[in-house]
Amino acid sequence: MRPALLLPVRWRVEAGAPGGPREPCSGEPRPGGRVALSVLAPTVEVVTPHELKSACLAMPGAREEFPFDESNSVFKVAGKLFAISRLDADPLRVSLKCEPDLAVYLRTSHPDAVLPGYHLNKRHWNTVVVNATVPDHHVRDMIEDSYDLVVAGLPKREQQELDWLKLRQG
Repeated sequence: MRPALLLPVRWRVEAGAPGGPREPCSGEPRPGGRVALSVLAPTVEVVTPHELKSACLAMPGAREEFPFDESNSVFKVAGKLFAISRLDADPLRVSLKCEPDLAVYLRTSHPDAVLPGYHLNKRHWNTVVVNATVPDHHVRDMIEDSYDLVVAGLPKREQQELDWLKLRQG
């Protein structure tokens, strides 16, 4: 699929330090008249329960199961969990697998919307509150990243059956 999740943060490098110290851009004037560019937040669309379910099921080989009860949708590939959500909950939440360092970064970037995985390994799982603070394309990217992490751990034969190696390269 796609490489790692791209986040809406632009960085500026201090003058005279190629690849040197970096800090997030705030858009405020800096000493010497330099201005850091800021990322403008366009109107954010929120993922609906139907769109969340569709995004999960759009992944090759993905299935929806209900091993706990009828209200908790569990999305799996090759029998391995990559997303879980109570689609009728308000607010809508989805738990997704995530690389540990990225998980911490996302929790720091979106403290009210990205939380440690609920009843899951907190190091590898985030629970995302699907609201206007996390753009819908980021939620979709996180779903895809979760799927990719699970498929990457499958045997090569199963990856080939899913055509994942071709999708990942192309």
